[in-house]
Amino acid sequence: MPLYEHVFISRQDLSPAQAESLVEHFGTVLADNGGKVVESEYWGVKTMAYKINKNRKGHYAFLKTDAPAPAVQEMERLMRLHDDVMRVLTVKVEAHEDGPSVQMQKRDERGDRGDRGDRGDRGDRRR
Repeated sequence: MPLYEHVFISRQDLSPAQAESLVEHFGTVLADNGGKVVESEYWGVKTMAYKINKNRKGHYAFLKTDAPAPAVQEMERLMRLHDDVMRVLTVKVEAHEDGPSVQMQKRDERGDRGDRGDRGDRGDRRR
């Protein structure tokens, strides 16, 4: 079956337990349609770049799934209809990465970002 990764944002006024129960709810929707949740992560309340429905913050959740396309479509349809879910993003992937997602890793575990190439050349542009 195809592999997918989903991130959804739920309303900020939910409790963390309610936000995590949404993950379980949508996992059962997938299971009822022949799919399964391989791994799930609750990322917590994060500030968004812009307001969505007058909300500045939201509960972020991440799902790694192994499900047929119709099961994913049904889950996305129900997410979009759910009053507590503000945004949904689904991406099809070739393989799931082992271990926690980048959001859950500590800064020192992420590794060096490397040289971006924009430092040190400021003097060349000034004339």
